[in-house]
Amino acid sequence: MAKGSEIESAFEAAITETRKQMTAGMTTVSGEKAHTHLEKLAEELDLERQRAVDRGNVDRDWVQKTVRWLVEWVPETEPTLIAAMGRIARAIPAPKSS
Repeated sequence: MAKGSEIESAFEAAITETRKQMTAGMTTVSGEKAHTHLEKLAEELDLERQRAVDRGNVDRDWVQKTVRWLVEWVPETEPTLIAAMGRIARAIPAPKSS
């Protein structure tokens, strides 16, 4: 099980990066403003952070769904949000071997 501080730190870094991209005026892969996507991402990260801290672990399905959604609209030239989600994914404990 990941430590609560590790989980919080990973989520905080992703939220910070999301807000940074909002301020920078990030555009999507199709060239439109990404502000709406980034607002939704910030809300999702904030909600899931609290759930993860309460549970003591990160929901693997939520991470996978969120990463799939991100790669649909984040340009390849802006990998920092994907990297931030990778940090959250690393907070997921490895499956126990039999």
